[in-house]
Amino acid sequence: MPEGDTVWRACNRLNQSLAGQELARTDFRVPALATTDLRGRTVLEVIARGKHLLMRLSGDVTVHSHLRMEGSWHLYRPGERWRGGPAHQIRVVLETASWVAVGYRLPVLELIPTDEEDRVVGHLGPDLLSPSFDRAQAIANVEAQPDRTISEALLDQRNLAGIGNFYRNEVCFLLGLHPWRPVSTVDVPAAVDLSRRLMKANLRNGTQVSTGINRPGQRSWVFERPGKPCRRCGTPILTAPIGDPPTARVTYWCPTCQPEHPHPAQP
Repeated sequence: MPEGDTVWRACNRLNQSLAGQELARTDFRVPALATTDLRGRTVLEVIARGKHLLMRLSGDVTVHSHLRMEGSWHLYRPGERWRGGPAHQIRVVLETASWVAVGYRLPVLELIPTDEEDRVVGHLGPDLLSPSFDRAQAIANVEAQPDRTISEALLDQRNLAGIGNFYRNEVCFLLGLHPWRPVSTVDVPAAVDLSRRLMKANLRNGTQVSTGINRPGQRSWVFERPGKPCRRCGTPILTAPIGDPPTARVTYWCPTCQPEHPHPAQP
């Protein structure tokens, strides 16, 4: 699933290209919006809220989308060939005089009044990439459930918005935290600060990197490295699901660098 930095970059590209421009053509290819025509409305801004994309238009309308696992937004010049996937995967086309924005495989696509955006993002905690990030509130949110595992607490978008599985695994490794450690035993401010620092650094990279080495196969310490030797100590990386189905997520950790109590691991 794309994480907050990926969504932020997508919104930034869309905002730089479309903000201030009038929509010349719109084509919604989802049944609920099939007859919608937003021609003549001006794109005011495109912003990220956690993993949500909010495209605000004139006339108090917001195009709300969420990428989840497979969704993406692509920008093309008029007449340029679209390369984001086959036509049947296109969910929306928004065209201005200068750009064509095409949304592929968007599992969430809806129109909402701009002044009712809280209906879809109001449950989110402080956004890690927001200039107005409320650090104290994010820390308080995580600490509110002291018996919860740190892995689950960091992933909960109601606590702090934007962090995903890559950052959660890498932050736990870098801080030496076993994924099943309860929040009450963790330096929560350090975990929140490191999460934000990594995500902000990767806004410049364009990729997700935690090792400082932006090359294929070397970008992570433990994420998606099951059975491979730990880059620090050589111990094979373990993996196991954490959380309850159907929202359980795959967790990766080094049992030497992140020691704690027994758990249902598999190499």
